[in-house]
Amino acid sequence: MQLRRAKGTEDFPPEKKILRDEIVETLKNIFEIYGFDPLETPILELYSTLSSKYAGGSEILKETFKLKDQGKRELGLRYDLTVPLARFIAMNPQISLPFKRYQIEKVFRDGPVTKARIREFWQCDVDIIGAKNLTADIEIIQLALQVMKEFKLKSKIKINNRKLLNEIVNYIKINNPDSVILSIDKLYKIGKENLEKELKEKKLSDEQIKKLMSLILVNGTNKQKLEKIESKLKNSQGINELKQILKFFKNEVEFDPSLARGLSYYTGTIFEIILKDKNLGCSVGGGGRYDNMIGSFSNNRNIPAVGISFGLEPLTGVLQKIRKSKKTNAQVYLIPINTLEKAIKIAKKLRDAKIKTDLDLNERNISKNLNYANNKEIPYVIFVGEKELRQKKLKLRDMKTGKERLLTLNEAIKFLLKN
Repeated sequence: MQLRRAKGTEDFPPEKKILRDEIVETLKNIFEIYGFDPLETPILELYSTLSSKYAGGSEILKETFKLKDQGKRELGLRYDLTVPLARFIAMNPQISLPFKRYQIEKVFRDGPVTKARIREFWQCDVDIIGAKNLTADIEIIQLALQVMKEFKLKSKIKINNRKLLNEIVNYIKINNPDSVILSIDKLYKIGKENLEKELKEKKLSDEQIKKLMSLILVNGTNKQKLEKIESKLKNSQGINELKQILKFFKNEVEFDPSLARGLSYYTGTIFEIILKDKNLGCSVGGGGRYDNMIGSFSNNRNIPAVGISFGLEPLTGVLQKIRKSKKTNAQVYLIPINTLEKAIKIAKKLRDAKIKTDLDLNERNISKNLNYANNKEIPYVIFVGEKELRQKKLKLRDMKTGKERLLTLNEAIKFLLKN
């Protein structure tokens, strides 16, 4: 039998999994600094929840994994973490608002598989539920900037507003606004000419396409772009909201009227994190305001919401290119020299001191053990030899410099805790 993974899935060996765990831990720390609390929801949802008209829309349903349990109930694997959040809030009306939650879990989409697009992947979400004020949008953007700063990634947050996009398509008198907005969302990937071709296929006239392009491809500073569009669209609610947000940021946030984000549940601010170095990839996260979804699940209660999702896969891919991957978490490797029993006891004391310790379990010779430590890039090795034990000492070697020192166990613990 030829073994292979399911299409669109991936294995993560230690050198990749260690990095992913570090990314998750960094994100969790930042999320909690901003006052967000963790939430976990099931991978399986009722298909009726995922396919609700208040959820992700027809485009995402095409990529939903659908199945039945033994009771013939229709289920689906969650395609994002936002719909399960909406369902959770609706089922728990006693929750104090605003509710600030983060969730870092797997989602599944049965779409075309490419190098940058797999079927089982992790989303790292933060959402503020029950805050109508644009202060919540500002806080989410500040958090996103903090994440990029922590990872030392040069990036820019592109921002737009779905109200503005709706106002633009209404101004041009477009009959199929949702479909056109989905096309606009592809501009960055397919380019101006291909977008114009797609819009023609959607029955837009040359005059409509010309007007649309003149509005979504304006140039200049944030202020200049807003003024150019505002000269065409009087009393624009989308422009007013963008002005309120942009005054809190400088060059790190860029107004991009072509940014649309495909999911239909967005109602206001939308944003995407774009890396400045295109060789590293493109988007590593995005989100926006979705004021209607959760309330619609909750008997039409007024429950505004805004959030952002960071992709663990793109973040891992980017950081792999600019960081040296660790092959192990072990800080030290114990090599017993005919002293396995004593080495086991020493390993326990090191581990009790919270030092990540590996130990030769196969009683190999010194040369093989040093090769093993080198291959795994373990920074320190301790030789547990009879001669050293008689002196109540251990020989510790720095694997990078080759420098050795004789230390007592307590001295070795203090040294390893510092290094």
